[in-house]
Amino acid sequence: MKKILLATVALAALAAPAAAADLAARPYTKAPVAAPLPTWAGFYIGAMGGYATVEDNGPDGGLAGGTIGYNWQQGALVFGLEADAAWASIKSGEGVIPGFLGTFNTKIQDTGSVRGRIGYAFGPTLMYATGGYAWAENKLTNTFLGASVSDTKFHSGWTVGAGLEYMFAPQWSLKGEYLYKSLGSENYFVNNIASGTLNLHSVQVGVNYHF
Repeated sequence: MKKILLATVALAALAAPAAAADLAARPYTKAPVAAPLPTWAGFYIGAMGGYATVEDNGPDGGLAGGTIGYNWQQGALVFGLEADAAWASIKSGEGVIPGFLGTFNTKIQDTGSVRGRIGYAFGPTLMYATGGYAWAENKLTNTFLGASVSDTKFHSGWTVGAGLEYMFAPQWSLKGEYLYKSLGSENYFVNNIASGTLNLHSVQVGVNYHF
């Protein structure tokens, strides 16, 4: 029995250095750590630009401006508020209004909106729907015998749309969206000309910085 016990101890003593050497020779590998998912919550500011057209062969042209907003996030659900304002050059060609002398043209000089947003985040990608208040400043110009006279009105209405935003770097995102704006009629030149409802379709892209 003593001989068996001594033999066992001797074998254990011989095996221990070999086991230690084997462990030392094995490379140490860290367990993989999953990259943190981007968060959409918080303030953001950005720049945007695009193209817009008015229904019924109306004015068309470009726009460019800025955006500010705030998001809340619950899991994959993202909701928030956003405001934008843009300089615009959405203008028509020369036209004639029956019963009036000379030619007329219109130009939307500024436009913007204050909207709610709700969307679903797929990692760095956010799909969203949006809607709220919209406005535009429009100028109507009458030209007759080389002389021009203009009247400018502020139109208010509503907007709905949808978009896609992608977080391409920490704190930076790129977005594209479509907006439909329906703006109420205004009277120009002391109630002589009613503009009718202005229905705009715009496609715009932008880049945002998230704080």
